[in-house]
Amino acid sequence: MNEFFIAFFVTLNVSSFICFGYDKRKAKKNLHRFSEKSLLIMTFFGGTIGSVLGMLFFNHKTNKKSFIFKVLVIILFQILILYLIYNYYQ
Repeated sequence: MNEFFIAFFVTLNVSSFICFGYDKRKAKKNLHRFSEKSLLIMTFFGGTIGSVLGMLFFNHKTNKKSFIFKVLVIILFQILILYLIYNYYQ
């Protein structure tokens, strides 16, 4: 079961990273892009590391304060969930 979760999160983070890069490329060419909602959903369901690395590596959405705020809220929520799960199983 642990291998499944590891593979799931690795795949999700790599996908998030690639999506941020692809979206940045599309933005430079003024083409149809991923919605912010799609990027935030990937971040919410576990692609946080890939999303943050994608934002920093591709310099994508780093000037958009509302997007950064939403990502930070997601990160805080995930930390809270991990804390509650950890304490529940102690």
